[in-house]
Amino acid sequence: MVEVPATVPAVNTLTETAVEAGAAEIVTHDFDWFDSARNRAVPVRLYLPAQTAPAQTLPLVVFSHGMGGSRRGYSYLGVYWASHGYASLHLQHVGSDRSLWSGNFFGLVGRLQAAAKEEEAIARVGDLRFALDQILADKEIGLRIDAGRIVAAGHSYGANTVMLALGARIERQDHLIDLNEPRLRAAVLLSAPPFYGESNTVGILSEIRVPSLHITATEDIIRIPGYYSGVEDRIAVFDAMPGTRKVLAVFDGGSHSMFTDRTGTGGAALNSLVKAATKELSVAFFESVFGSNDAALRNWPARHNAIVAKFITPGS
Repeated sequence: MVEVPATVPAVNTLTETAVEAGAAEIVTHDFDWFDSARNRAVPVRLYLPAQTAPAQTLPLVVFSHGMGGSRRGYSYLGVYWASHGYASLHLQHVGSDRSLWSGNFFGLVGRLQAAAKEEEAIARVGDLRFALDQILADKEIGLRIDAGRIVAAGHSYGANTVMLALGARIERQDHLIDLNEPRLRAAVLLSAPPFYGESNTVGILSEIRVPSLHITATEDIIRIPGYYSGVEDRIAVFDAMPGTRKVLAVFDGGSHSMFTDRTGTGGAALNSLVKAATKELSVAFFESVFGSNDAALRNWPARHNAIVAKFITPGS
């Protein structure tokens, strides 16, 4: 049984105008959903174009935040996608969200390690599936969504969540973890971490079939006690992903957290350039997947040559 609050207010209606020339105005809505079957809150923020043609349906991007994030994070992506004709649904995972930063400082490491446990990883995929159910069933917004064009996107822990939702499979002694969500048609993986404690990345990812965009940087390093990971792990995930419709972009320098809304990490100048390039690349990827138009994707590296260390597309 799915429980939805009787009244769900729209907040920040007509929030902000995207800065790109000619971009459309957008609106945001916050929903405080609750999955009674799992006894778990699923707060979300939805970014939408302010106006669309009456018969036009929108592709949907479902975004999963990294460790300690929230539905309000990665707003630069939500705003950009909505201003370019996409609905963008940003999840908040209550077991690994910004509440980790609250409380006794000396308990922080323990809270982070608890949030990285398998139970929370599985619950995050449940959040994604529940949020999809909710938004598609909405009597007004659901009619504006094209259920055949749904992308899953995530950063760091969120990229791990996306891979599990795409069909990454992990064997345990007495069962197989298989959380495949068939409604997902493509993926954007920012700073994808490895599956910690697992050695068979190729086997884990072998059932994933959707096109995927992988974005990282040469200084993209995760430093959580017990969970160190560098750019080589992001590239290993890309290499292990099956199929030929996959794209890899590696920025030169930077940091792991420059893909969040933080503006200074990785260097203020580079941070801004990387965000702009990431936004542009993601929409070029969407157009390639859903519109069969590869021109923007092919032209992207030349536009950002000064900050790109590596770029791989099918056939390159």
